[in-house]
Amino acid sequence: MDEQNIIPSLDDLWDYFDRIFCISLEDRADRRRSAREQFRKVGLLERVEFVIEKKHPTNSEQGIFESHMRCIRAGIKTDAQTMIIFEDDVIFDRFDTSILQDCIRFLASNSSWKLFFLGCIVDSSQETEHRSVLQVCYRGLTHAYVINRSFSEILIEQTWKNTPYDTMLRTLSPHYHAVYPAFAFQSNARTDNMRFLKRDRIRRLFGGLERIQKLNEWYIRNRAFVIGLHIMAIVILTILVIWY
Repeated sequence: MDEQNIIPSLDDLWDYFDRIFCISLEDRADRRRSAREQFRKVGLLERVEFVIEKKHPTNSEQGIFESHMRCIRAGIKTDAQTMIIFEDDVIFDRFDTSILQDCIRFLASNSSWKLFFLGCIVDSSQETEHRSVLQVCYRGLTHAYVINRSFSEILIEQTWKNTPYDTMLRTLSPHYHAVYPAFAFQSNARTDNMRFLKRDRIRRLFGGLERIQKLNEWYIRNRAFVIGLHIMAIVILTILVIWY
């Protein structure tokens, strides 16, 4: 049998990552319970290290920024070459062992990647030679991503400058990589970011970030078709107006 077609066990696949963190606020035991159940579903329950944080007293965005930096520094301190960082509102859907295997093949064979998202929002994407990997123009969300050692050393040099963490990531590189189809999503749980309470209520009213992520992924991959349909509709309407 072709070795490329042999799918290792989940334990063997997750072994590729040296450290796996999950950020959680001290007072959100409810989210930790939910996250543990999600990690159990994908074989990660015994591998994830929960990083318990106190809520920042004045600025939620700064608290998010600093908590991600603490995880990255912890990984570097133990000489981790590859680490995953989750946030405790992560949920998994469409998870497939063969897709994870293809992603790990990419990570192991390609030295140019910096961040690899298991789910995010993007502005554009393009295919790579790996069927489950896209190069993306990243827009936002940091609930599930992989980081390598070289880029982590660049990240820890960044200091808080009143710029949200995902916005800062966009300034460091025009392109990152992401799994396709995404299998890690942000849940519909209430946000802890006080700046975005109104936005969060609207998001949850329309199905939450999981639905938004999936719609974003579908639109980006089918944008030419969608635009073509709109152009066709405009042309048909114009002809009808002129004809009649």
